[in-house]
Amino acid sequence: MSLPERLAIVDVETTGANPVHDRVTEIAILRIERGEVVARWESLVNPGRSIPRMIQDLIGITDEMVAGAPAFGELAGTVRSLLAGCVFVAHNARFDYGFIRNEFARIEQDFESSVLCTVKLSRALYPEHHRHGLDALIARHGLQCDARHRAMGDTEALWQFARLVGASFPADALAAAAAKAMKAPPRPPGLPVGVIEGLPDTPGVYLFHGEGERLLYVGRGASLRARVMDHFAAAGSGKGAALMREVRRVEWIETAGELGAQLLETRLVRELRPLRNRQGQDGESFALRLIAGRRRPPILQRVALAGTDPAGWEDLYGVFHDRKEADSLLREFAPLYRLCPRRLGLESGSGACQAYLAKRCAGVCAGRETPTEHDARLAGALAAVRIKPWPWRGPVVVAEHCAHSGRSACHVLDRWCLLGSAETPAELDELMAQRPAPAFDADIYRILVRWFADPTRAAAAQPVG
Repeated sequence: MSLPERLAIVDVETTGANPVHDRVTEIAILRIERGEVVARWESLVNPGRSIPRMIQDLIGITDEMVAGAPAFGELAGTVRSLLAGCVFVAHNARFDYGFIRNEFARIEQDFESSVLCTVKLSRALYPEHHRHGLDALIARHGLQCDARHRAMGDTEALWQFARLVGASFPADALAAAAAKAMKAPPRPPGLPVGVIEGLPDTPGVYLFHGEGERLLYVGRGASLRARVMDHFAAAGSGKGAALMREVRRVEWIETAGELGAQLLETRLVRELRPLRNRQGQDGESFALRLIAGRRRPPILQRVALAGTDPAGWEDLYGVFHDRKEADSLLREFAPLYRLCPRRLGLESGSGACQAYLAKRCAGVCAGRETPTEHDARLAGALAAVRIKPWPWRGPVVVAEHCAHSGRSACHVLDRWCLLGSAETPAELDELMAQRPAPAFDADIYRILVRWFADPTRAAAAQPVG
């Protein structure tokens, strides 16, 4: 086969997903030379800290099992000799590689190796498939894995995969795919290897920190790992490149679904005020109300929305964060409907406006039409931005569940307002008993309007009796 002649197939089990802060609990290595296994080695590792209960339940490695195991420093010589001269092979390889590098760094030793990722190898060889996780490969190719989520069980499955592709593809095609799989993804130069790959393939919010823990940016993704990788892959120049140079740490918060991620991102941007985010501010949001037929401007009244209950609203148009947004919309409407900028409050003065002289205004300012005629056209234009009616008679619950992480959440919504979110049935019962009054937030309104524009999502909302 045309994979590199010397491979070290590696799998590590760990206390968590961050190679900087978490530690290795088990290592397995298969050393392959010219298509033959020349060494098979595995060991539990004492991480020097407790293993989170969720991790213990997932992989089956407990605190008691590693209590008497050697620390990584005691195993470092063996690990280095097994990896020497080999291409480092793993599934989502930069994750495992990042943990090994950081374990060596903790004992003040360097470690460098070429890296081949079998996730990327599978994508290159089998582009017709969408899923390339190890469970997908095992199911798709009939691989044997007697101990899933244990280090040696996973390395044995990868070795079977390597032999399978070696027998299934021409040498030149396999060599090209391997070269593609060995290409390192773009990453901030100050970010440790493995951090991005440690991000989960789940919805959530990510936070980029710079020097001195300064918060640079908050974003969201349906897949945290894919979104952050795409983020840096696209940062070739300009602001994106500047951000990449500054990032030193990535933090993330998983959510049960995409709606939860959007709501959380909005709250964090407003509360934490990251340096490179457009700041969310809802203290001054307003809508417009038309005072039709009024002889003199202003004929559009600004009505404050932030924190109010939409139940008391009548005949309101648009949701604006500031006057600039509202004026921009009116300037767009004016030439389309031959409206008078002066009557719209966009310019001052008396007599015929400049738009009338340019034949873009029907002439209410010059007595060529009545205010009633002008305002009828304005009302027609504003109808396109009328605040949408709430589609239900009362509150609804949007439930989200992430099968990958097992997280669940329920968001209680009423009249375009978020009443609260709950992760457990008990929390939901408490929230429904309290039933807070709706308090309007322009950013959440825009999120929910987009969310419920999808008929499938709207149909999934459960009205509250």
